Amino acid sequence: MATLGLSDAEREAIERLERDVIRPSMAALVLLEFARAPSPGLAKVAAEYAAKGVKLVTLDVDKEKLIAAQFRVQAIPTVYAFFGGQPVADLTPYRSEAQLKSALDQLLGQLKIGQEGAAPQADIEPLMAMGEQILTEGDAARAASVFRQIREMAPDDPEVAGALVRALVAAREIEEAQGILASLSPESAGKPAVARARAALELASAAPAADAAGLEARIAADPGDHQARFELAGAKAASGDRDGAADALLEIIARDPDWNEGAARKRFLQLLEAQGLADQWTRAQRRRLSALLFT
Repeated sequence: MATLGLSDAEREAIERLERDVIRPSMAALVLLEFARAPSPGLAKVAAEYAAKGVKLVTLDVDKEKLIAAQFRVQAIPTVYAFFGGQPVADLTPYRSEAQLKSALDQLLGQLKIGQEGAAPQADIEPLMAMGEQILTEGDAARAASVFRQIREMAPDDPEVAGALVRALVAAREIEEAQGILASLSPESAGKPAVARARAALELASAAPAADAAGLEARIAADPGDHQARFELAGAKAASGDRDGAADALLEIIARDPDWNEGAARKRFLQLLEAQGLADQWTRAQRRRLSALLFT
């Protein structure tokens, strides 16, 4: 939900929604009720189902007009069920306790939420996909928050650890990313997802703060200034411009593949590993590298 142009009060409302509904829904079924006062029947059922991983949050539609408008609330009470950070069901039509219990039983069975709200490890896949989507869209801080929640559900999963590290690197939370990698078992440390995360961390750590305009000026004055081009590649990678970083590194390789003991090629391969070896972009860049080296 965009916050550009909102008042402080509206931003606080969005932050409350994130804190009270979105984050808890990563490991529990959160019932979001729009009303002027909690519905006694819904509150009773939610309390009975609390041990099964159900949580009730009631928002006053008169005080939370922005949130109500975002969810297109037309009548009260309106009740949505959230799981994995997104609405999964509209429970508004279910008025009686029996109807609510039947709907909740069906949802809990489908989502396979266990006791205390802990989701089975098999069910983290859609949450991981959501986190990856958020990271791809450029909201690294929120992606890191999502992956932290998932890691609480699956603390020993190297895929989760790797994803969290990549999000932290993108959010420039380098110290936390380093700590997570250092804490992994030798078995987990050897997994491809962790290797990818380590490559992303090393890539970020190797890129010093640089004046891209100054570097480009140096290259314009001397196209053979491989050090300037190498530093420019690092600056572009750090800013998220993977195409620019790849172009700069490939230009060095084309001009002098052995420069600085093959530093450009090593950095290029590191860039690909950080992106993911199965990624379409990575495959296209590998073909570019092969074309340079073998034609």
